[in-house]
Amino acid sequence: MKTLKCDLCEVTAEGETFEDWMMALRPHYTEAHAEVMNDPNHGKAEMEKWMAENKARFDAA
Repeated sequence: MKTLKCDLCEVTAEGETFEDWMMALRPHYTEAHAEVMNDPNHGKAEMEKWMAENKARFDAA
């Protein structure tokens, strides 16, 4: 089980896999960072970039 901080604040989430961690972080992200989740400028490319950067952070932890 890995514990990583949110990429935007100090809140942590846990997960066995990157996907588990991402799903554990999702409720926090939706509530605390709704502006990011709802930004129409954040399309598929930004989502893929976020996934790649955070997967690398998860794998390195």
